[in-house]
Amino acid sequence: MPRFAMKIDYDGGPFNGWQRQAQGQPSVQAAIEGALARLEPGPHTIAAAGRTDTGVHGTGQVAHCDLTRDWDPFRLSEALNFHLRPLPVAVTACAAVPEDFHARFSAMERRYLFRLIARRAPLTHDRGLAWQVNHRLDAAAMRAGAAHLVGHHDFTTFRSTMCQAKSPVKTIDEITIEEIPLEAGVEYRFHLRARSFLHNQVRSIVGTLERVGAGAWAPERVGAALAARDRAACGPVCPPQGLYLTGVGYPVDPFQT
Repeated sequence: MPRFAMKIDYDGGPFNGWQRQAQGQPSVQAAIEGALARLEPGPHTIAAAGRTDTGVHGTGQVAHCDLTRDWDPFRLSEALNFHLRPLPVAVTACAAVPEDFHARFSAMERRYLFRLIARRAPLTHDRGLAWQVNHRLDAAAMRAGAAHLVGHHDFTTFRSTMCQAKSPVKTIDEITIEEIPLEAGVEYRFHLRARSFLHNQVRSIVGTLERVGAGAWAPERVGAALAARDRAACGPVCPPQGLYLTGVGYPVDPFQT
């Protein structure tokens, strides 16, 4: 059966996360599988690079599917987008891939963005797309705190108690923080890159770094929290609406033309 990789863009607000729900609640996976069923009758199961939580967005999610027909990739993406309307989900690229390609297990890295906007007035255009705080943050202090987390560590402190990963040990390759002046306020963009992440790891890290930026934590406390290997030592977990899965890296880019 021909296998296809899809790059997917979605607003996570209306969905109970990526993964299909047993209770029939809306999910991104179910939306795409439903569109596939309109093209080729029968049940479809797709696999994704990352199972994003409720409210988390995707701009570079990758999934794969097996079909009976050898579709032209462009026509497949166009047909899927037709049947996905009016849901806030779009297939931005599609490619034929080898049978051993797996969206999750073939991935070499995943990239996330977290958007935090500091301003007094309520968000309008970015409502549901960023986390808002009322106070400006010290970006230099947050960078100093983040430096303690880059590298190979036991991230027990920064993972959900419901995380199902076999090991809390992960390697974070990059945490960078941009500070972008806005007409009203400032946007802070946290970019994180790793082969894989633990459940709630990014939101736990950003929530902790926000406390550093607000002056409630010294940067060194982030290192102490990491060393504690204790969930109780973590700062608050930030809300999901500012988080985006922006890209997935593979040994060979399936979408490179």
